[in-house]
Amino acid sequence: MSKSIHTEAVEQLFDAILTLETKEECYSFFEDICTINELLSLSQRLQVAKMLSEGKTYMDISGNTGASTATISRVNRSLIYGNDGYKIVLDRLAKPEE
Repeated sequence: MSKSIHTEAVEQLFDAILTLETKEECYSFFEDICTINELLSLSQRLQVAKMLSEGKTYMDISGNTGASTATISRVNRSLIYGNDGYKIVLDRLAKPEE
């Protein structure tokens, strides 16, 4: 049975995240809501996605990020078959601020 993330609790979490205005607020919130390892894992996945989108090899990515091939493969599947969440974020991060 697959779980849906479309719940009232997840909606409330996303609404809370969208209220954050600065990096310092993000640090405060995410340090409270996540363990250090959870936060580092999330940031590692974003690094992996960026490097995959740049055409880097699994060996390069693993060497630079410390990510396992299983993590790299999971992120790669999300890039190919996912909901374009990584693509949205990476595209926006790549645009210079106006």
